[in-house]
Amino acid sequence: MYTKSDLKADLAAMGLQGNETVIIHSSLKSIGDVENRADGILDALEEFFAPGLLIFPSMTYSTVNAKQPVYSVRDTPCCVSMLPELFRRRPGVIRSLHPTHAVAAIGKDAAEFVSGHEKFDSPAHPDSPWGKIYKRNGYIMFVGTGTIHCNTFLHGVEEWLPVPCMLTDYHEPLVVFDYDGKRIEVPSRRHVGSHSKWYNLLQPTFREAGILKEGKFGDAKVFLLEARKAGDIVYELLKKEPLFFTDEYQASKGVTDWH
Repeated sequence: MYTKSDLKADLAAMGLQGNETVIIHSSLKSIGDVENRADGILDALEEFFAPGLLIFPSMTYSTVNAKQPVYSVRDTPCCVSMLPELFRRRPGVIRSLHPTHAVAAIGKDAAEFVSGHEKFDSPAHPDSPWGKIYKRNGYIMFVGTGTIHCNTFLHGVEEWLPVPCMLTDYHEPLVVFDYDGKRIEVPSRRHVGSHSKWYNLLQPTFREAGILKEGKFGDAKVFLLEARKAGDIVYELLKKEPLFFTDEYQASKGVTDWH
């Protein structure tokens, strides 16, 4: 059974100091048997990153839509995995107000980090939290996900360029209720396509650039990616090949397997 000290030692072994901005994509079951279970995992992360900023995706893209258009920052559950759902309910955690691609954060400047997400009609505007990860020179950590394919930050890079047909050309009439119960109308576009399944193709590139480290967290294999340098690499790639992350482009190159 892993203790909080064990998990914090795993983070330090990857060269982390605790003062970083880190967003974590995770698989709870991959971490193994931990003292106090999920709470023990989240306690370890909060304690380690107390001088920095700890973020989890808190997204609702599969449940908030034109047919069910209401997102309540307090009540609407995450659709991504168990740890983010438990994290966003914790004391002191602040969740952003975007109706489909919210994040939840605790630590240094958390309120500023999540603020204003509802002002944008797309999930990952450069001034949204997904863009702030880049501006703060943060890290993206993948805990037990197998690869780096679940990487909403790279959707953001595609959006910023912008990649052709990356966003729907229509808006869904979505509604947000903030922490005070105030109703906010947020007409929203969505990302189009299954681009993320091709993100794994860049793992060798990121590794060769020295911006992708591997480690462990309990039983889970961890990838730790430097967001700004990864974003710059992907931005330059997409300037040359805007459709790189599409099925059609990869098929034209004879690539059929993204693993």
